[in-house]
Amino acid sequence: MSAVLEAPAGARRPAATTQAPVAEPVLSVIVPAYNAEAYLERCLDSLVGAGPDVEVLVVDDGSTDGTAALAERYAEAHPGAVEVVRKANGGHGSAINAGLARARGRYVKVVDSDDWLDRDAFARVLETLRGFVTGGDVDLLVSNYVYEKAGKRRKTAVRYRNALPRERVFTWSDTRRFRKRQYLLMHSMIYRTELLRECGLRLPEHTFYVDNLYAFEPLARVRTAYYLDVDLYRYFIGREDQSVHEAVMLRRLDQQLRVNWLMLRHLQTTPVTDRRLHAYRLHYARIICAVSSILLIRSGTRAALAEKDQLWRELRREDPTLYRRLRWSTLGHLSNLPGAAGRRVSVLAYRVAQRVVGFS
Repeated sequence: MSAVLEAPAGARRPAATTQAPVAEPVLSVIVPAYNAEAYLERCLDSLVGAGPDVEVLVVDDGSTDGTAALAERYAEAHPGAVEVVRKANGGHGSAINAGLARARGRYVKVVDSDDWLDRDAFARVLETLRGFVTGGDVDLLVSNYVYEKAGKRRKTAVRYRNALPRERVFTWSDTRRFRKRQYLLMHSMIYRTELLRECGLRLPEHTFYVDNLYAFEPLARVRTAYYLDVDLYRYFIGREDQSVHEAVMLRRLDQQLRVNWLMLRHLQTTPVTDRRLHAYRLHYARIICAVSSILLIRSGTRAALAEKDQLWRELRREDPTLYRRLRWSTLGHLSNLPGAAGRRVSVLAYRVAQRVVGFS
């Protein structure tokens, strides 16, 4: 039986539409969905009815529940606006790959099936994107996201006012320093579709946490961006079965480390000339390396601690300069304090960050 979920504030279920597909929508929204029957309705209700220049691609990644049937009902009620892409199970990255291959929009956004968009903010985003189409494309639109943590009444919004110029086209040279805990997530990003294709983005299959690669690798090609300061994305977290729940991440440390290494390899093989962009990519890599290190500490086994040491030892052997930039940063120090007492301090700092920011 499907769970009954409260609709997001401001959401409403629009009447069925019969719009014909436009030649090139302004925005393609990719919704990767695997066994998401309990949540998908809330997600799709926040997306449909936004206008004829939005296409919603629900990618059913081999679900075994009623996900596909639910998505098909939306496609029937909103022909030309909702399309269902059915495929064998390949994981989150595989579903995004499939959606990107079908996307016709000038821009593309990924919305996970258990999350949703604020409809008023979505209207402003679409108005802004339409302006790009007529007035000159930008590579990336950034907006805010909100942690909708289960059981937590006070929601935490992640915004970028300190780091990005607001509501104007800018380049990396116009950006300022991101805070230690602050970085761009997939939830805050809308890419120009052709940029993703030009950079050859292909996310690994059967691997969790590939959203970090989605938010990291294409940035090497981003030259212009625009920050719209609206709380668009509602990021639903706190469920025990969720991939970002700490207990689940501890069981999937191999996949966290795989993504970590893929990010490091990209840093090594895809240099950028812009100083601010280079600094930001190092900043993102520091955060991911720190998360990997803390999770290996939290695992509490000798094998995991040895793997943490191996991560840093291997990086030092391969690229001493990159090793120094990451390992001897504040986050590198904090996640590698020596001895059992040091590891307890590292985990305590991680716990404080969890409470302050609100992530799982």
